[in-house]
Amino acid sequence: MKLFNKKNTSTPVKKDGGSSHSFILIVVLLTILLLSITLTMAFGAVRVSPSNIYHVLMYHLFGKVSPGTKELLQSSVAKIIWEIRLPRVLLGVIAGVGLSVCGTVMQSTVQNPLAEPYILGISSGASLGATFAVFMGTHFAFIGNTSSISVLSFLGSLAATAGVLTMASIGGTMTSGKLILSGTVINAICSSFSNFIISMAGDGTGMMSIKFWTMGSLTRAKWNNLFWPFLVVLCCCVFFLTQYRNLNTMLLGDEAASTLGVNLAFYRKLYMVVAALLTGIIVSTCGVIGFVGLMVPHISRALAGADHRRLLPVTILLGGIFLTWADAFARIVIPNGELAIGIVTSMIGAPFFAYILVRRHYRFGS
Repeated sequence: MKLFNKKNTSTPVKKDGGSSHSFILIVVLLTILLLSITLTMAFGAVRVSPSNIYHVLMYHLFGKVSPGTKELLQSSVAKIIWEIRLPRVLLGVIAGVGLSVCGTVMQSTVQNPLAEPYILGISSGASLGATFAVFMGTHFAFIGNTSSISVLSFLGSLAATAGVLTMASIGGTMTSGKLILSGTVINAICSSFSNFIISMAGDGTGMMSIKFWTMGSLTRAKWNNLFWPFLVVLCCCVFFLTQYRNLNTMLLGDEAASTLGVNLAFYRKLYMVVAALLTGIIVSTCGVIGFVGLMVPHISRALAGADHRRLLPVTILLGGIFLTWADAFARIVIPNGELAIGIVTSMIGAPFFAYILVRRHYRFGS
């Protein structure tokens, strides 16, 4: 947890623990994730028993029909489990993994413990791109069924990333305070343009769609729209898992990295572009879900240390677990209703953000 303390930059990697501890931790988290996927499907407007979930999954995954379950497999409960609940839970895992990895990489890349897509305004940029696509009604013939929403979300997140880094670099050194202030400015600009487009369009259906993006939701999860988010998140995670040495080197600072022959300028741009891609695809599918990329990396760092070889796998699993249960809470907190998952993560993340500021005596402009 002392990753970003300037007094400890000479020893950024936490060495307590070891490979055996990391392996046990990963196995435990993987078990918790699999149990979470199964158990959280029981929550919602229609309560479903774990035994029914088990029988439906065994049938669809392995073709196994248990005695006395034929009526269950033909009922509406089976359709709810397989066609609604499971895609939604899997989308939550995908989004949680992607946002958590984004936060981990961004915090190391810009050497800022508060860096994450939501706080730095990158999610707002992606949301602006999605807003533009919804109200303009344009669709690109881009890789199969991918619509302009996904394309413009990525472009919006990429533009927001470039804007934040450019503003924070004005005047020389990029400080933590300048990054946060730059993110606030970009967030305000993107939000204002989104509201302008909504006001000019005056489309009731479009306004409901934008509400979906601004508050975050997994309700649109279907089997046919899981493939591309899963593929992008999987490829990006595999990529970052191979980059743990460069990410560790970034924690040493620019001078040490240059001595070791690492071109930090190139890798910073590359990693931020990949993070923008991750953010764009998640926002285009789930909307803006804030603070996941802030909380999960810090918790993972407390469990696994700062070495990205161990940190990234823990972050991936913990991110999926966190958002899966956050969505389960959103489904049950309002009787006969549902709370937007972005509200749930913000309710948890905002106090966590304040805790980091107070606990670390964070000083703007330093």
